[in-house]
Amino acid sequence: MILAMTSDEDMVQLVRASLGKDSRIEAKSHPLALDFSDGILIMEGILGSVAAKKLALEQAAKLRGIIGILDRLRVAPAERAGDGEIARRLGDSLLGEEAFRDFVIEGGEAAKALRSLRRPQMPEGSLEFSVADGVVTLNGTVPGLDYKRLAGVLAWWSPGSQDVINGVAVEPPEEDGDGPVADALRLVLEKDPLVNAARIRIAVNNGMVFLSGLVASEQESAMAENDAWCIFGVDEVVNTIVVRG
Repeated sequence: MILAMTSDEDMVQLVRASLGKDSRIEAKSHPLALDFSDGILIMEGILGSVAAKKLALEQAAKLRGIIGILDRLRVAPAERAGDGEIARRLGDSLLGEEAFRDFVIEGGEAAKALRSLRRPQMPEGSLEFSVADGVVTLNGTVPGLDYKRLAGVLAWWSPGSQDVINGVAVEPPEEDGDGPVADALRLVLEKDPLVNAARIRIAVNNGMVFLSGLVASEQESAMAENDAWCIFGVDEVVNTIVVRG
């Protein structure tokens, strides 16, 4: 039993060392609670960005001996908001999105007070959302991966959101690939009012996004990169955008 406990502790230390290798995770300034037992790693804590969360999970998943990860990681929101306010803002975003005009839009308990949840007579898809302790959960059925990705990004964009669990199903099933990821990111950049999408070039290779082009500020470059990280299926982002004000 002592050997098993030592082995588990060794794995925790190995994970910590792995997280420390990537400065974007900022493991020292955002320490995580880690626990490992029977091949399952539990990761809990608050990180500074969506990128840090995805990178932390990716680094841990590479290690031998880890057969599963229980993800309890959250992202520190730029703006604090209660569940009801997050739900209200997300509901407004989904209802105002032209791509979801003919979708059923339904909210959980925190969102049922909204006046205009949509239920068209002949819906093309459905989106259901709930918010609990800052975590947005998305469900429903949509006719394409681009809809699933767009809903996920709108959830991440909702002020106060700390995590997004995207359980939206695509029916009929659609084969994913670099092309659909690039198309979704292009759409998202065009919808971001803080980004001039026309000045940004996108390339995707095996889930890795490459951003290039010329923008007016560091903020715009950072926003474009963050938008890419918010896309479902993106595992890495390489940002070589040139800033020239």
